[in-house]
Formats: sequence, structure tokens, C-alpha cells
Amino acid sequence: QHDARHPARQHALSLAAVALAAAGAAFSFSASGRAGGPTTQIDWTGEARTGIASFYADFFSGRKMADGTRMDPAKNNAASLTLPLGTVAKVTNLETGRSTIVTIRDRGPYVHGRIVDLSPSSARKIGLSRDDGLARVKVAPIALPLPDGRVKAGEGLVEALNSEGR
Repeated sequence: QHDARHPARQHALSLAAVALAAAGAAFSFSASGRAGGPTTQIDWTGEARTGIASFYADFFSGRKMADGTRMDPAKNNAASLTLPLGTVAKVTNLETGRSTIVTIRDRGPYVHGRIVDLSPSSARKIGLSRDDGLARVKVAPIALPLPDGRVKAGEGLVEALNSEGR
């Protein structure tokens, strides 16, 4: 229900609408949901995960990502082996508490224990420097594009709505 007395809730709903629109736009690249290898399973649950984030290496700049777009270090791109391409997710550095919104456009990281590669722009926003290279993070999907064209709300959207509505 619409309630003008709750601007924080309206802000959260606006954020959700933008995330869903972005996921829908990115979905045209990701209908297959293919992952990086034969043993990798796509995670359609929308549940948040914690693990290690890494910084995209410079040599990936300008190269094609799994969704067909070129890696732009200034954009909020990220890579995941398990989240569907086109997923919009909130990534939070558990040490600094800083977070950013990314779109999963590529596959990786291919190093055991790592759950997400972040573009330099996204990494800086959460306080991860090239010198640090790694950070413990929480990845909370906001919107996941499904194979049938629908978009599923993830745990990150639920968290945003709950925290904004307080």
C-alpha cells in the first residue's frame, strides 16, 4: 500500500523498481544461465552468501564478459560462478561495513573460496583496494532473472525493505 508518511519505505521501493528494471534489461544476455564449468550449479534461491571477494585484474579491462558486454572498470560489474547473469546484488565488505550494488555480468572467480570478482569501481566503493586484493563480503541478491523471463526478488531486496521500513 502507498503511504506518503513513510519516505524511507518509498525510497526502498524505488530502489527495488530500479533493480528489477536493471535485472530485466540485463536478462536478455543471460537466458541460458550457464556457469563457468560443468560442476557449477546456478543458485536461483536469492539467498545471501558470505565469502571472499577479489579485485578484477587490469588485463580484463575491455574484454568481453560472459553476457557479451565489455568489462568497464568504471562500472559496477561483477563476476560470480553461481549467481545467474544479470543478477543485481548488494555486496557488503564485512570489515568496513561499506556496500555497493553490482550487476553480475561475468563468470568467475576461478579460485577456491572466492565468491565474487569486483570491478575496480565496485571494489573501491566497499573499501577494497588493489593492494588489499581480497575482502570478506556478504553478497545479497536483490533481483535474479529467471529462465522463463520473470524476475525473482532476492534476500537483499527483502533486507532493504525491512531496514528502510523501520
